[in-house]
Order: sequence, then structure tokens, then C-alpha cells
Amino acid sequence: MMRRRTLLAATGAGLLGSALATGTAHADVTIPVDPSTDYGIWEGWGTSLAWWAKLFGDRDDLADLFFTTKWVTYDGTSRPGLGLNIARYNLGACGWNDVDGTRMTVSPNIPDFKQIEGYWQDWRNEDPASSAWNWSADASQRAMLIKATQRGAMSELFANSPMWWMCKNHNPSGAADRGNNLQPWNYRQHASHLASVALYAKQNWGVDFGSVEPFNEPSTSYWWDKGIQEGCHMDRAVQADVLPLLRSELDRRGLTATKIAASDETSVSHARATWAAFTPATKALVDRVNVHGYEQGGGPRDLLHKDVVTTSGKSLWNSETGNGDGQGFSMALSLLSDLHALHPTAWVYWQVMDPNPNWGMIAYDPDTRTPGAVKNKYYLMAQFSRHIRPGMRILHTGVNYAAAALDEKANKLVIVVANTSDTRQNLTFDLSRFTTVTGGADGLVPRWNTGAGDAYTARSATLTGKTVTIPISGKCLQTLEVDGVMA
Repeated sequence: MMRRRTLLAATGAGLLGSALATGTAHADVTIPVDPSTDYGIWEGWGTSLAWWAKLFGDRDDLADLFFTTKWVTYDGTSRPGLGLNIARYNLGACGWNDVDGTRMTVSPNIPDFKQIEGYWQDWRNEDPASSAWNWSADASQRAMLIKATQRGAMSELFANSPMWWMCKNHNPSGAADRGNNLQPWNYRQHASHLASVALYAKQNWGVDFGSVEPFNEPSTSYWWDKGIQEGCHMDRAVQADVLPLLRSELDRRGLTATKIAASDETSVSHARATWAAFTPATKALVDRVNVHGYEQGGGPRDLLHKDVVTTSGKSLWNSETGNGDGQGFSMALSLLSDLHALHPTAWVYWQVMDPNPNWGMIAYDPDTRTPGAVKNKYYLMAQFSRHIRPGMRILHTGVNYAAAALDEKANKLVIVVANTSDTRQNLTFDLSRFTTVTGGADGLVPRWNTGAGDAYTARSATLTGKTVTIPISGKCLQTLEVDGVMA
């Protein structure tokens, strides 16, 4: 995550341009939507809590803005809620206590708001009911987790690093040589910390973590003792040792239904290499493969889907992504490319709020804890998350600039499409492969547009038989909802 932001901000647009070159939309294109090929049931959209929630976890308006589809007044203006339904809770690795004269070693470059306090603060007692555990820690991020849960979100527990005292150098930002930093005699303790928090959350917070992820970009080499956040390199052999311990710690607490996700590698390429390195026994412990989308439209996404879903029968999430495109259009293109080739069943943005306004959908000042303006990226996210909802089937469009999803209960087809060119185009969607396409009572198809001066602006189109044509300006994203559609 995050150390590579400057590089990605500079290279993301180029990668996307290259990846999308073969699928660039042209004027007067017809795009068929095929219900005979689908890529699974959509589980949802999300964000990691971590740093922004540490600062703003008590804000009900932000909880409504991100985790409901209500229109929410923020900064004096009514905004469309994103309707995110996945909250990834960051189990912290920091603590400022003294244990037998030993204290955490702190990177000189990590800011306060990126230091998340963990719960197991004294290694001398593993009993969560003992004073070695501080259950009042991390109150603000935990508050936002509970608010998200109360608004219907599912949750995942993940760790950027084991607790500081589990690390070889007691530094939860990484090792001086950027190598493995989890002490071998603490492999089980790391698993125990995760499992104990999962159980405590279920019994005391009203939060039932659907999955636990013990790693975060573990194979990368940029976690080091002078890093800017929590992080820990764990090579594939270490990961393979930790996974059975986590399963055992969850099971002995009665959390047999809690899934294990792994390994949250930074890229599709890393994820393929890690999955290939795991033995069949190790793969059997993993219920879902999480991957991060920082290749920005690049990487062998189709091959990872084949490895994980087709061959291994596992589910697949893009569990973290983001980039430095302040306008957000390259984020939308990367998302569409994911739906076209990676075929995840969930998609999670790293931080919906970020001090860097080019990364966040809403910026903030971490020193004054003051949130800022809503960015264009927010409205582009709304084009997806408010319309492609959990339970819909993701369908095939044949192009990587358009995605489609079918709500079989409501007989509603959702299409999200980007005009990747600089000029206005007419795009026609061919729905002839569906058995029934009636549209609404007035024959109009509601659509929403972001770009060219619009910010999630409602418009309409007209259904003609089993086709609908829309005008779309250059570098715009549109969402359509066609009623009366049956496969």
C-alpha cells in the first residue's frame, strides 16, 4: 500500500492508456450485453478504515455518506451516499507501554495518524480478559466500524503488521534490511491476536468479521524501519506457516465460519506468484484470495482469475486500490478493466478520505482534523456503487470500458460505461440477447453522468425495442438503469 503513491500517480495514466488501447470506444459504437456469460454474484464495494477513521470515526454524517445510499448533507450540500457495504478494519500494531523495560521502536518518518494502537499490549499474558489487553484502544476507528456495521456493512479484519513486540526489531514499520520481521516464536501469537479480536468484536461490538486477513502486501520489499506507515515483510514460506495457525486459533474460539483471506499482495503479478508458491494444503486454508489493484490497469488479471477462480475454485476480491489521479477518471477505467478481466466479486478503495487530495475522495488536514471538499473521484465512485448492488450478476460486454450487472429480482439491468476519447460519442447498447426488455412505463431509461461539468447528474435516454443509445462527452462516465429486463 501507499509508499508507492508518487510513482503510481506518475505512471498510472500511462499504464491505463496502454491497457485500454485495444478497447478504446469510438463514435457510434454498438456494445452487446450478453446474459449467457456472467462472472458471479456481486458482493459489494468498500473501503479500509484505518487512518481516516482514526480521525473521523465519530462522524455520523461521514458514516451515512460512505455506508448508505441516502442523500446526505455534507459541507452544506446534499450528496449521494456511496452505499459502500464492506468495511475493512485495520488491527493496529502500535503501543506506547513499557513491558519489562522494553518499548516500541518507532520509525522517524511515520506520522501520528498512521499509528494504529493494537489491543494485545503485553506479551506476558495471552488471556484477553487480563490487563495485558487494552480493549479501550483505537476507539475512533472502532467507532466507525460499528457505525458501518449498523448501516449494513460486512467487515474484514486485517493487519498491516503484527504487534510491535512480535517484530524482530520491535518496529512495526519493518526491518532495517526490508526482510522478514515477524519473530518465528510469535507466528502463533500473531494469529492469536487476530482471532481474539475477532471473537471480542463478535461478543462485545456487534461486529461479526466475515473474514480475517493476516497479511498486507507481505512479499514486497519496501517495509523498513524508516517507513511512513505500519508494515511487515513476510515471505511466502512465513505466510504458509502462519495460515494454519490462524485457522487453528479461529477454530478453537468457535469461529469456524470465519473465512481466511490472503495474501493481499500489492499487485496481480505478486498475487499469482504467491498463489503458485503455495502447496495444495496451504491453498485449502485460504477461502478467498485478496489482491490489490496498484498495477492500474496492467498485470495479468485474466490469468489470476483463471488461477484462483477457475482452477482453484476460490473467490476473489480486489481488496485495496487507489491512485493519484485527482479527477478520478483513471480510477474508473481501472475499475472497469477489473470487471472486464479480473472479475472480482468485490472492489475496495484504500482510503475514501486522504490528506492527499489527489488520492482521497474527500481530502482532510490530519493536523487540524478538518475534512475538505468532495472530489470528482467521489461522484465517479457513486456511478458504480449506487447502482451495481450486492446480489446482482455481473455480465459480459466484450469491452473493457463498459460493465453490466443484472438484478434478477427487480428485472433491472445496470450499465456503466466510459468514453475514453476526448470527443463526444453516441454509444448503442444491444440488449437483443435478453428474452424480455420492456423498459419503464414511460419508455425512458434513467442515466447519470459525471464529467464535462456534471457531478452525478441525472439525465435520461429512450429505449427503442431492445436497444438504447446515449450521447456521452469525452472523458465522461455514465450509468444507465434499464427496467423490465429478463435474461
